[in-house]
Amino acid sequence: MLHRKIMRAAAALFAALMLLACAGCAAQADGEKVIVTSFYPMYIFTQNVAAGVPGVRVVNMADQSAGCLHDYQLQTQDMVKIEGAAALVINGGGMEQFMDKVASLRDDLPVIDASAGITMLCADEGHDHEHGHEGEVLNAHVWLDPTLAMTQVQNIAEGLAAADPDNADAYRANAESYIARLTALNEEIKAQLAPLAGTSIVTFHEAFTYFANAYGLNVAGVIAQEPGQEPSTRDIAQTCDLVKEQGVTALFIEPQYPAKSAETIARETGAAIYTLDPIVSGDGTPESYENIMRENARVLTEAYAK
Repeated sequence: MLHRKIMRAAAALFAALMLLACAGCAAQADGEKVIVTSFYPMYIFTQNVAAGVPGVRVVNMADQSAGCLHDYQLQTQDMVKIEGAAALVINGGGMEQFMDKVASLRDDLPVIDASAGITMLCADEGHDHEHGHEGEVLNAHVWLDPTLAMTQVQNIAEGLAAADPDNADAYRANAESYIARLTALNEEIKAQLAPLAGTSIVTFHEAFTYFANAYGLNVAGVIAQEPGQEPSTRDIAQTCDLVKEQGVTALFIEPQYPAKSAETIARETGAAIYTLDPIVSGDGTPESYENIMRENARVLTEAYAK
């Protein structure tokens, strides 16, 4: 009986995978080009670059619950998407540590590295990112600086133009339009946060270093060495000491991760808790990046309102 149940389950899984694979083949046969993105910020950027281009559909790979792709393992549905893709857009900088697996599935797949040409900051030891030339660990969360996001958008447009030359002009025109919006967004946030220049903040993890640098803030410390993992008692004690020593009045958590450790620090130090969003999940609309960045600026303004 158990053997029959196992066989039925295996048959059902095989049938489901065949249906998914056939659906991808059918889409390609109909002339549809499927552009796969590795995770949420790349999905939003690519949506804007490919907007309105006939026969092109943008599909996000990692489920939103994945957040940042730290230690992400490819799922069966991810592999199916990759098999049917015309191109894959990644953040780069070591964020997608599964690229060897992608290469083994599709060595002919055009991969667009959105961070090409961007000089990345070094991360704290213990973060599992790509290593630089001298062994330093890199912080790959570059999309949280709008000026670097613009470079990513331009890279995506050029990569899609190379992969799909028939629509190259459309990709480039869309990128130009979106970059104009991001430029306006950057100027808006810069003016809004100018009074906070030099303010020290404590964040959940290293994601907001680029945001802080863009707007003159100082990341005095991070609560968790790895997102999604609770910091040790020692880490919490050290963060409490830092908060007290530097007079930090606000702790910034992320909506994708538990707030338990931040709540402990808040009780010990009297600092208030606020939420900043690293834009690794959202409602999926093309304006999502802009909306979340504006909300982050609003939260910071509220946290330090006199």
